[in-house]
Amino acid sequence: MKISRKRLSTDGCTLRTEDKILTVDIKRGWKEGTKITFPREGDQTPTNIPADVVFVVKDKPHPVFRREGSDIVYPAKITLKEALCGCTIKAPTLDGRTITVTSKDVVKPGTKKRIVGEGLPLSKCPTKRGDMILDFSVRFPDKLGQSTRDALEQILPV
Repeated sequence: MKISRKRLSTDGCTLRTEDKILTVDIKRGWKEGTKITFPREGDQTPTNIPADVVFVVKDKPHPVFRREGSDIVYPAKITLKEALCGCTIKAPTLDGRTITVTSKDVVKPGTKKRIVGEGLPLSKCPTKRGDMILDFSVRFPDKLGQSTRDALEQILPV
């Protein structure tokens, strides 16, 4: 990261602007809000020592997943038929694989299923990973024909 900072000139009174490159090594699994401090690399004045430069990690939104700590959440969208009769979800992983998860149970809106070890690396122990959480949302039909409605009334329990 290139920064511009004010430094005292050799006369000890006037300031000059100086560019400096600071290397920030982002570690796998670091969470948003992690601070990286470069002591005394900031601006300096005749009456103050150089300030610290602090970078704060910010998560870049992912197009597929949402982050929850070291876990990632995958929005598993299924139809009402799949929610009632069973479904197969093909969930992408961060490393490009696809995990197939089959559910034969009734899936209610808001149901979550945890896939252990498929999340983000843990910052304190990068060989271990968080989990992937499948967050099921059920797509309901916009309308039903009368014959479908009658059939469902006969089939579904009260």
